Amino acid sequence: MKSKVLALAFSAAAMAAGASHAQEQVLNLYSARHYSTDEALYSNFTKATGIRINRVDADDAGILARLKAEGAASPADVILLVDAARLYKGEVDGLFKPVKSAVLEEAIPAQYRGTTTAEGTPWFGFSTRARVVVYDKVRVKRQDVDTYEELGDPKNKGKICIRSGSHPYNLSLFGAVTEHLGEAKAQEWLKGLQANLARDPKGGDTDQIKAVAAGECQIAVSNTYYIARMMRSANPEDRAAMEKVAVVFPNQQSWGTHLNIAGGAVAKNSKNPANAVRFLEYLASPEAQNYFANGNNEWPTAKGVKVGNPALQAMSGGGDFKAETIPLTAVGANTVKVQQMLDRVGFK
Repeated sequence: MKSKVLALAFSAAAMAAGASHAQEQVLNLYSARHYSTDEALYSNFTKATGIRINRVDADDAGILARLKAEGAASPADVILLVDAARLYKGEVDGLFKPVKSAVLEEAIPAQYRGTTTAEGTPWFGFSTRARVVVYDKVRVKRQDVDTYEELGDPKNKGKICIRSGSHPYNLSLFGAVTEHLGEAKAQEWLKGLQANLARDPKGGDTDQIKAVAAGECQIAVSNTYYIARMMRSANPEDRAAMEKVAVVFPNQQSWGTHLNIAGGAVAKNSKNPANAVRFLEYLASPEAQNYFANGNNEWPTAKGVKVGNPALQAMSGGGDFKAETIPLTAVGANTVKVQQMLDRVGFK
């Protein structure tokens, strides 16, 4: 905790120092993207524009809480978050400045944006990650786990490992399932999923994959970039674990696999809004989109950008799969009722 406080203090000092420079040469970024490969994104933007980036790192919830606490005094210009529900929350809480940008509107499909009004669009998604099923390829049949609904089926009792139901990645998945099934059926599904757990929810997605490989459970749910990391890892233990499991993109015959996003917004009280929009437009460029794909194993959202990541192509059978098309704003809107359902069925 002490190191985190010091890091934030250092970042705040850097922002204060930046204020003494010409305003158009500074961009203050609050980021929930903690991926080392993103450093190239920031440095390349600075090289191309001369705009220096001062960055504060925290998780999604911490960033939103900080923006609320700082109010009009906030130095933040750009907000980067890694979950659709949190982007939606920032939108409804009025923490973002709507953006009008022909570049972003042309590049980013409508389903990966916030609610557009006459004032503009509050946020844009720049990369996606699918939430898929990982299973023991010896003990589990693919046809028993090729839909999300089957995760709540009694045939999979005692087989499933998953991180906390209240984690944003699961809240968004459960919010999507609720949008597809309706609240009553979704609650029954969550009850079944909870009954099928091999252990209490704990750890992150990588821990669930490793638990399947170790035989602690037989089925897990994970974001695709965690799987790709293990596939591309230099650690032989990671690669050995991936040899024991298989991956399925659920619901290819119905509504498609759930996608979550990482996205960005201009802070409501940005002092450098032109620079902020310029940075968001840069994130939609083919150069930046390829960093998302190859650096952190995410799918780009910008139209026309091709993915050359071999791990993503391998796990999805050549790169093509059916993704759900419901608006991510609807997923975000469902998270409060999802949390209530989790409480009712006793899902930790």
